[in-house]
Amino acid sequence: MSGHILVVDDDASIRLLVSDVLTDQGLTVSAASSGEEALKRLESESFDLILLDIMMKGMDGLEVCRRIRDRVDCPILFLSAKDSARDIVNGLGLGADDYLTKPFELEVLAARVQAHLRRQSRSSLPGHSPRGPIRIGEICLDPESMTVTRAGEAVPLSTRELELLSYLMSHAGQTLPRERIYRDVWKTEYGDVSAVAINIKNLRLKLDPEWRYIKTVWGQGYRFVTQSGFAEEDGHGD
Repeated sequence: MSGHILVVDDDASIRLLVSDVLTDQGLTVSAASSGEEALKRLESESFDLILLDIMMKGMDGLEVCRRIRDRVDCPILFLSAKDSARDIVNGLGLGADDYLTKPFELEVLAARVQAHLRRQSRSSLPGHSPRGPIRIGEICLDPESMTVTRAGEAVPLSTRELELLSYLMSHAGQTLPRERIYRDVWKTEYGDVSAVAINIKNLRLKLDPEWRYIKTVWGQGYRFVTQSGFAEEDGHGD
């Protein structure tokens, strides 16, 4: 599978090792030694995936992710030291798609990259053409324009949040386990399913702070309620 990868790490040995293994996979690899250099490259080049180290001198990976996530659609995978679990959670909350902890096996890195590239490729196939708008209650999601409104007011969401919301609304009324959501939305068996909970939290903060639409079914998963579900809840409240 072809693709253009940006590797961002201030450790020259990591950049070289990662570049070599991905080049051997038939991928085109560019490298940046700092967050600032990565931002400059992203102004003039497009990439199919970004590997982004969290702990860098100057601008760290979290700040880079925050600055680019709303204008970069490709997957972002964090490279992180083992003792930075909080940074990993923060990174996923900023819209990153996956992470690897250092030290990591180069074969695992290559497999993760290829899995995310396959997911991107599948989403662009003719069979994945946009559907019409999905409306439930006050919420309307238009897959073609990638926009969401609630009660007519636009709600800005990241690409991952839009994909997650589209999946939940398409399966409204069903209780969906976190593992199934991760597999179907992230399109990979690798990674940390805690990313689901983090993105659900972000969705609620932006779109559903009163938890009216996105319900937690304790011990089972999440459910996007249908309009009939609203009526049942209203009836129980009387």
